[in-house]
Amino acid sequence: MNNFIMSKFPLSLLAAALALTGCTMIPKYERPVAPVAAQYPWTTEAKAGPAASDIAWQNFFADERLKKLIELALANNRDFRVTMLNVEQSRAQYRITRSASFPSVNGGGSFTRSHAADVTSDQWSASLGTTAYELDLFGRVRSLNKQALEKYFATEEAQRSEQISLVAEVADEYFTLRQVEEQLQLARQTLAVVQESYDLNKATFDAGAANELDLRTAEGQVQTAKINVLTYERQRAQAENYLVLLVGQPLPADMPAPMAFNDTNLLAEIPAGLPSELVQRRPDILEAEHTLKAANANIGAARAAFFPTIKFTGSVGTTSDEFSKLFGSGTGVWSFSPQVTVPIFTGGQNLADLDAAKISTRIEVANYEKAIQTAFREVADALVANSSYAAQIDAQAALINAQQIRFNLANVRYRNGEDTYLNVLSAQQDLYSAQQGLLQAQFNKLASQISLYQALGGGWK
Repeated sequence: MNNFIMSKFPLSLLAAALALTGCTMIPKYERPVAPVAAQYPWTTEAKAGPAASDIAWQNFFADERLKKLIELALANNRDFRVTMLNVEQSRAQYRITRSASFPSVNGGGSFTRSHAADVTSDQWSASLGTTAYELDLFGRVRSLNKQALEKYFATEEAQRSEQISLVAEVADEYFTLRQVEEQLQLARQTLAVVQESYDLNKATFDAGAANELDLRTAEGQVQTAKINVLTYERQRAQAENYLVLLVGQPLPADMPAPMAFNDTNLLAEIPAGLPSELVQRRPDILEAEHTLKAANANIGAARAAFFPTIKFTGSVGTTSDEFSKLFGSGTGVWSFSPQVTVPIFTGGQNLADLDAAKISTRIEVANYEKAIQTAFREVADALVANSSYAAQIDAQAALINAQQIRFNLANVRYRNGEDTYLNVLSAQQDLYSAQQGLLQAQFNKLASQISLYQALGGGWK
């Protein structure tokens, strides 16, 4: 082993070369200015409270049944599983790229026996060496490492963004199912009311005290109500089917009981914050920024291509005609073979690669700015929808109260022979429409709250 220690020339040269590989030609990164207003429209000041991205979905949703479904979806949804595997694949790819920063050292040994002119000779050898290791004097390899690392970071943010989308989609579909169940219950209640009215009309008609027009009008109400019941039963089954797809497995039988659809505590209230906070917290914006940084790093690699590439192959070892003397004094050997490649004429390829890298960076700047603008718009839309639907629910409840009184009065007047059945029909239809409108407004309010939570980057912790 003394010969390995004494062969310091190639090892010291390698150490000196590695010490020079500290620079890159990557342009200094400066985050583009967010091309949006400093404050969301319809807001006067930022409310205090934790940011949406810091509120775990378990704390945002209060319905235990929904939380169980989200938990199952995060564990079993196949699209999300592919996203997580993409992150692992990107991590492995970065490790592959990074390995080029280090020389690969291989050990070897050989034995050769030869015979010539009645003489048989043996030759033993052992060595350690590296082959075609690039000295990264101009930062090409380091630039490629930076590019691969930023791509890996981008896939991590993509995973978070995908999780946010999955959580929001499960919640939306769950409340869609709950809304359909409420509409089905309303349709069945309405069917019972119009069936009772039809039975009364039928008895009155059979007694000769009512005309056939009122009877057929009441019969039409019954058939319409039956169609509504069938429609909502179908929609409920389809909503359950889609929920099963999102969850990635059949819905368990032992699910927690759902909260009431009109419960005002189904979702937690969250402050909107400021657009400047959104840039730092929303995963799809961070993903776009990491993609921009990767493109910026690629400029460094393209610039380094204009400079010489230096690679070397070297080895140290020992050789002897007797195995017992293989590591003895005087058996050491070493070799060092540097190779320098200087780009003289490439037909404009290097310049074109650099231009392409710069254009790619400009494209990613535009994509990054568009991601910010899209996020700003989504938050602004969710804020105005959230406020608007809250007021609409109050107005819708007042409308139901008015239509209910109207229906009761029309029904009494008809039974007392003071009015036609057409007024009862019109009042009943308007009441049913107002009741449906309330359910739709309640769902829209929940959906806007979920959209705001998603738009602010909540749901991945």
